[in-house]
Amino acid sequence: MKKYNINHLRELESESIFIMREVAAQFENPGLLFSGGKDSIVMVHLAVKAFWPAKIPFPLVHIDTGHNFEETITFRDELVEKIGARLIVGSVQESIDKGRVAEEKGYNASRNLLQTVTLLDTIEEAKLDAALGGGRRDEEKARAKERFFSHRDEFGQWDPKNQRPELWNIFNGKKHLGEHFRVFPLSNWTEMDIWQYIYLENIDIPSLYFTHERAAFIRDGVVLADAPFMMKRDTEEVKTMQVRCRTIGDITCTGLTFSTADNLEDIIAEIAATRVTERGGRADDKRSESAMEDRKKEGYF
Repeated sequence: MKKYNINHLRELESESIFIMREVAAQFENPGLLFSGGKDSIVMVHLAVKAFWPAKIPFPLVHIDTGHNFEETITFRDELVEKIGARLIVGSVQESIDKGRVAEEKGYNASRNLLQTVTLLDTIEEAKLDAALGGGRRDEEKARAKERFFSHRDEFGQWDPKNQRPELWNIFNGKKHLGEHFRVFPLSNWTEMDIWQYIYLENIDIPSLYFTHERAAFIRDGVVLADAPFMMKRDTEEVKTMQVRCRTIGDITCTGLTFSTADNLEDIIAEIAATRVTERGGRADDKRSESAMEDRKKEGYF
């Protein structure tokens, strides 16, 4: 396994904990966005450390597309019970039923884009004035533009050209009524840092991240898990494959990776050797050149 720098990981840990404590100090009603993926799991772990021996002073907020991996929901519920946290769930299916969003149709239909409306509605209903997210600057070029404290207007929208300077670790959380902040404590972490920290801290993660057998098919070069709600073309043959997830999201757009990595050491070695980015298999990022930035401006994570 590639040797890691413990001091580097501890510095990242300290920075993230400092930011979480700043959020608790500056905001009245923050929440931690939880997807069940490795980044949000590390966020929860850091939050537990930041406020120990007290419980996390804000709820976990999960936007449930209804098309999640079953393992993700099971892991979420077990983690919430383990740490004694409060859980807020925003349902995309409920948004569809209420007519707030329209279900996409066709072979490439996904509920991933629909999450934005559900997220904004959930933030408004819960009256959250800050939402901590697990976004990292190395993930995608739009996310590289983010500050730690990312201001959102009264419509939940992000203006990348109108962000506040963050000098000497001074974070400005001042806002007007109806506005809120997205906060990214993992901004300076990389995918490798996340995996090495999980290994160092022995953090539990969903089995999806380890190689397993799964019924899947290939579409436009992306390996997708089979599910009852996935429409398939006649040429798309479902086979049992040895795969794992590098990133976890809606089943319809989460690309799987061919792999033999069944432990953390092998995952770290695999990440060190790959030349494909973490989101290289995300079908939702392939919709357009500016897909992520357009979604973020509208209120996406």
